[in-house]
Amino acid sequence: MKQSDNKVLSALKVAFPKTVPIMTGFLFLGTAYGIYACTSGLPPFVPIIMAAAVFAGSMEFVAVDMLVGAFDPLNIFIMALMVNARHLFYGISMLDKYKNVGKKRFYLIFGMCDESFSINCTAEIPDNIDKGWYYFFVTLLNQIYWVSGAALGALAGSFITIQLKGLDFVMTALMVVIFLDNWLKEKNHTGSAVGLAISVICLLIFGKDNFIIASMALIIGVLTLLRPRIEREESRK
Repeated sequence: MKQSDNKVLSALKVAFPKTVPIMTGFLFLGTAYGIYACTSGLPPFVPIIMAAAVFAGSMEFVAVDMLVGAFDPLNIFIMALMVNARHLFYGISMLDKYKNVGKKRFYLIFGMCDESFSINCTAEIPDNIDKGWYYFFVTLLNQIYWVSGAALGALAGSFITIQLKGLDFVMTALMVVIFLDNWLKEKNHTGSAVGLAISVICLLIFGKDNFIIASMALIIGVLTLLRPRIEREESRK
């Protein structure tokens, strides 16, 4: 075996165990997404292609409603920008880690998701493991799990003839769990409280069909202004 092949396999062996918890979640959520897309009227190949080409779980759920609804490209663009705006901050924080990984950085940029970011950002990689290949396999394995789940769901959804009302609530439930888990772990609840308060206010003002874009824009703006204060408070604790 060539030394380069051994380097790749070693990185894969170290990366895989880190992604196993993600696999269980992505297979379930991806399956729910595939079923939801097909029972909403999309052909089975669409959720599979979207899972591979878009690879943004929350946006893919939202995109299903946009694809089967009225054509509104401007609203779709703004919604996609707001929902995925957090990746701007992810990207900035990963600049140093992805600086010397060669051409793999193009896929790492494309495949960035919450779960891959959390693993790669906090990874303690052994000295004998190539960091570029480690980051690559974490990202690739997570995408494989998501695409596989979407394919399973699309296959199952193509045989389901009844309307499964409420399946789209899976993503809402996931976000609630993530919010509660983050609330329990964080020392300073300012960011979470601001996000929750702004969302409720915008819901009351704009209604359930139009509050998301406004609330996301306000949350980003307010948290950007409050960031120095939050960082000072956290440094004192």
